Amino acid sequence: MKNRTEYSVYGLNNAISVLSSKKYIINSIIVMNGSVAQLNSQIQCLIKDQKSQLVFLNKKDFLIKCKNKHSQGIIVNFSADFLKELDLYQFNQENICFVIIDQINDPQNLGQIIRTCECAGINGIILPKHGSVHITNAVLQVSQGAFDNINLYMVTNIKNTIDLLKKNDFWIIGMENSLDCKEWYEMDYTKKVAIVFGSESKGIRKLVKKSCDFLSTIPMSGKTNSLNVSASISAVVFERKRQLKSE
Repeated sequence: MKNRTEYSVYGLNNAISVLSSKKYIINSIIVMNGSVAQLNSQIQCLIKDQKSQLVFLNKKDFLIKCKNKHSQGIIVNFSADFLKELDLYQFNQENICFVIIDQINDPQNLGQIIRTCECAGINGIILPKHGSVHITNAVLQVSQGAFDNINLYMVTNIKNTIDLLKKNDFWIIGMENSLDCKEWYEMDYTKKVAIVFGSESKGIRKLVKKSCDFLSTIPMSGKTNSLNVSASISAVVFERKRQLKSE
């Protein structure tokens, strides 16, 4: 996938991630005079060699460009190709883990999932080409710079991808809201695993669910019948992190 898309992010964390990486083409950097960003030493160091892309604006003009009050005085416009093709030959370690997203359409959720998975040491997130949110400015913004440090993959068919993973010795664990499943902490995440999550409303599609080797659940004690998907992912991937640390 060689086509780059234009994106825009604001705030120190996202700006630092983009400007300190060599993966992106920087189109413009807009800084508000007297802002937190202008006074930040790391930002100052990163923008000193970007003079041709750098624009300083007074507060009034800057706020016309960026209406968000939490911008910290910096906007970075850049071009990137975030979505990679899945190449299993890159991954040979025994405890590799992918998170597979099935039918999640909220960019806020995907942004938080990227941030959580990067913090938990997940090797990559697999997104379907159809029926799911992709990478947007909102997704990048919520991820708070984590997008720069985790692999994001797009596949045409989730079920076929699961079959490919199985042929490469992966165990597939589907997270399901069901009383008949093993609880999430009873699963073994220390091997080569891919963990499948669906949306709160629809869950995992039937054909995808049938392709899973195991189904697991996070039982609810309150009156709400399901967790937000990003919260569910957080519980599972940090349980994996705990198990790896305990080995």
